[in-house]
Amino acid sequence: MNKQTLDFEKPLVELEQKIEELKKQSEDRKIDLGGEIRGMQEKLESLRGQIYGNLTAWQRVQISRHIARPFFLDYVQMLSTDFIELKGDRLFGEDASMPGGLASIDGIRCVVIGQQKGRNMKENLFRNFGSPHPEGYRKALRLMRLAEKFGLPVVALIDTPGAYPGVGAEERHIAEAIAVNIRDMMTLRTPVVSVVIGEGGSGGALGIGVADRVLILENAYYSVISPEGCAAILWKHRKHAPEAAEALKLSSPDLLEMGLVDGVIPEPAGGAHCNPEKAAENLKSAISKELQVLIKTPIDKLLRARYEKFRKMGVFEE
Repeated sequence: MNKQTLDFEKPLVELEQKIEELKKQSEDRKIDLGGEIRGMQEKLESLRGQIYGNLTAWQRVQISRHIARPFFLDYVQMLSTDFIELKGDRLFGEDASMPGGLASIDGIRCVVIGQQKGRNMKENLFRNFGSPHPEGYRKALRLMRLAEKFGLPVVALIDTPGAYPGVGAEERHIAEAIAVNIRDMMTLRTPVVSVVIGEGGSGGALGIGVADRVLILENAYYSVISPEGCAAILWKHRKHAPEAAEALKLSSPDLLEMGLVDGVIPEPAGGAHCNPEKAAENLKSAISKELQVLIKTPIDKLLRARYEKFRKMGVFEE
């Protein structure tokens, strides 16, 4: 898997390399360099804490796009058992960028849906870079209705730069597909938990994002537009993406403060890609906790709370 070092991580990588060199010298020359190695390891941990404890919005965006970050199917394998993928929207075809199916999470049988990216060109072409077509959203809604029919909760893992904007998608009514999902998820008579695990881009994310509980991983983002797109509109150049990221308030702390998400799931030091197993453990714990509360709540009460939750968003006073 590609290690991919981000710009702000370079001081950490340099220290790690020096530590490895000292360890090698200690072994090759039979010299006790334990004190020096421990000192540098302490410095490394301190520096890691400083960097990851004060991340900017743009740095979180970069982490959310890390090539080694766990994707939907990675998490499904780590946090669920008995996953059975269900394909096709029964209207047009199959969309590999929006896999979904049946699974058990911490003993709770549910329907899981999410966007899937690729790690190389071949995978990305197959998964359409994680940007679903209309049939992807229609398949997602088909699976949600299946969940409603059999009384199963829905878990949606969001990770997309946005829905596919190509000619074919427009011809097959991508905007209508997303709008129908948003409308019907609001009245879906079964518990729904959505988690932004990477990129949460615009309507592409909202198409599976209407839920009783909306959570976000610590270094994921959720936004009406990408920082680059915002920068191109406001500053006429993508180089202003860091400024746009700050202005958009798209990072997990800002979203939680504004009430746009219900909780932030912590990631391992360095991001989910540094310890996928720990990230999956945290994700599983958070989803299981929410599901256990939601499945005990009367459905009419659940629907009223879901409606009120989204109606409150965007209300402000001058």
